[in-house]
Amino acid sequence: MAKPLTDGERRKQISVRGLAGLGDVAEVRKSFNRHLHFTLVKDRNVATRRDYYLALAHTVRDHLVGRWIRTQQRYYERDPKRVYYLSLEFYMGRTLHNTMVNLGLRSACDEAMYQLGLDLEELEEIEEDAGLGNGGLGRLAACFLDSMATLGLAAYGYGIRYEFGIFNQKVVNGWQVEEADDWLRYGNPWEKARPEYTLPVHFYGRVEHGSEGVRWLDTQVVLAMPYDTPVPGYKSDTVNTMRLWSAKAPNDFKLHDFNVGGYIEAVLDRNLAENISRVLYPNDNVSGSVPPTCPLRPVSRSRRLGTVASPLPSAQESSWRFLALHLLPCKHRPPRTLQAAPCGAAEPSDPYPAGFWFLLLLCETTCPFTVLQRIGEGFLTDLSQLRKLLPLAGDEALIRDVAQVKQENKAKFAAFLEQEYKVKVSPSSMFDVHVKRIHEYKRQLLNCLHVVTLYNRIKKDPAQAVVPRTVMIGGKAAPGYHMAKMIIKLVTSIGDVVNQDPVVGDRLKVVFLENYRVSLAEKVIPAADLSQQISTAGTEASGTGNMKFMLNGALTIGTMDGANVEMAEEAGAENLFIFGLRVEDVEALDRKGYNAREYYDRLPELRQAVDQISSGFFSPREPDCFKDVVNMLLNHDRFKVFADYEAYVACQARVDRLYRNPREWTEKVIRNIACAGKFSSDRTITEYARDIWGVEPSALQTPPPSLSRD
Repeated sequence: MAKPLTDGERRKQISVRGLAGLGDVAEVRKSFNRHLHFTLVKDRNVATRRDYYLALAHTVRDHLVGRWIRTQQRYYERDPKRVYYLSLEFYMGRTLHNTMVNLGLRSACDEAMYQLGLDLEELEEIEEDAGLGNGGLGRLAACFLDSMATLGLAAYGYGIRYEFGIFNQKVVNGWQVEEADDWLRYGNPWEKARPEYTLPVHFYGRVEHGSEGVRWLDTQVVLAMPYDTPVPGYKSDTVNTMRLWSAKAPNDFKLHDFNVGGYIEAVLDRNLAENISRVLYPNDNVSGSVPPTCPLRPVSRSRRLGTVASPLPSAQESSWRFLALHLLPCKHRPPRTLQAAPCGAAEPSDPYPAGFWFLLLLCETTCPFTVLQRIGEGFLTDLSQLRKLLPLAGDEALIRDVAQVKQENKAKFAAFLEQEYKVKVSPSSMFDVHVKRIHEYKRQLLNCLHVVTLYNRIKKDPAQAVVPRTVMIGGKAAPGYHMAKMIIKLVTSIGDVVNQDPVVGDRLKVVFLENYRVSLAEKVIPAADLSQQISTAGTEASGTGNMKFMLNGALTIGTMDGANVEMAEEAGAENLFIFGLRVEDVEALDRKGYNAREYYDRLPELRQAVDQISSGFFSPREPDCFKDVVNMLLNHDRFKVFADYEAYVACQARVDRLYRNPREWTEKVIRNIACAGKFSSDRTITEYARDIWGVEPSALQTPPPSLSRD
């Protein structure tokens, strides 16, 4: 007779080991079918496209969870040194596509959906972008988490679970209108609530100094409830955790107030508490708000702080003072040391300044396969291997293949524009793309002046041969930033005139890309021919968008600012279109005194463009609509748009000349791609782990759930 099992031995049967993963198409179909019926409680007669997406998401998540559990088991048993990455933003975008790629499941899922009469790409489009960030800072944080998992680091991302996140942008009559981004309204299949780990967080109160030391009394308590999301590495069984905290009230509902008719009072405390994690950032003019350029900066004994994304003056000092004196009165001393801490623009002496942090955006394009055929797949995990393309830059077959891939991406995006934006553009035109946060220092206004100049030249001589150009500008303006909203209005107004002029036709189009976000970036970046990175020299500490465009086959027109400097060093300035003032020129101009009217009086084309904007040529129903824009440009432009106008227009003429030679253009594209290897987040994280965190990337793979942990 067999010896009875002990309770401990019985519990060993509770294991992820016996659970089947997704080994083939049949298993994907089986799991998909099970989740549709048993998780969503739907059948094919009532299921919607969103239900099919959710069933597939749960199917992929099942395959992911076994590895997630095994990873945490390994960390518990081996107790490696952990890395905790704190950020106000994690701009994750959509999870399904990234997870399938990292787990090597996309082909099986694609075939399974095809066999079921569904289109995988259509299902991917249904997923909401996670509204947890706004631009380069959040994308960088998301990419760092991905790299840490790929490299096998025991890492955790910590942030805030914003209920609404960044706003959805609508453009109504040319004006930006903000709408709440309710990205959680259908739930999030990727996250797991952990109410058992809820913690109290104290705010306000008073500090009492007594014989027993300093005590923090009479505080207001808010509960922080964590939600965990798995972060899989690329072709790795390591799955790390992103833990986002949501604010909850300690007393959720006051029944007494409700019973006596105080319906608002019954839930007031809950609403006040939950406002902490309601939206990504409040309006810029709210006292004490942390500005969008400032990441979460934990005060630590190591004094190792984050960096801002831009050296522009911001409210961060006053914000920290506000937070210290009002929210955290007993913690007011450490934040004051921030004044002496390294922050702001990166200095050359910094070991890894913000200007050296970059990411690779994996877009839905066939370009990686074209590269893979030439140099193998090693570059997918070691981007420095792209250097192997340099000797092949002049290869006719490679040039032809890269040009073909670019044209396919442009045709695909042109179809998307026609479907989503009701704008028809020619895929054979140059796709000139300027997508980033709308701000004066990003100088979308300089781009606008060039567009007006091109328009005037075509109107003056309709018979001239010009390079057809589709100018795309996209980005969001902060809700309280009047001038940024005026810039959007100007872009759309210029587009209304240019796009409807029969004399211009397809030779020039202007498109504003409404509601620019990660999923839209994944479409437009592979289609771009020209990447605009034209901020005033000395105003951009880093920038990340330029790297994404470089890796995806766009040439760069830009100033010697931010990451453009390193791009020129890596690829050679001759392979970029560099123009305009350098930092020392800007400083000299400041000392001399910048006079915009000197350029306005001296340059006829500039004067004509400014006068058209000022006179209401592009806003006939509101002739004075852009008077604030023109007044700013002429009288108090901190970013010296007019000073760079002449050089910018001349540089754009160089762009046109090269674009007329497709072979030479594509050869430069290949050289740019080959020299982009330095800007991999994998490299950055590897060096940070080794030189700063004291953590070695692990080549030891977590065993898959089907194998024993021993």
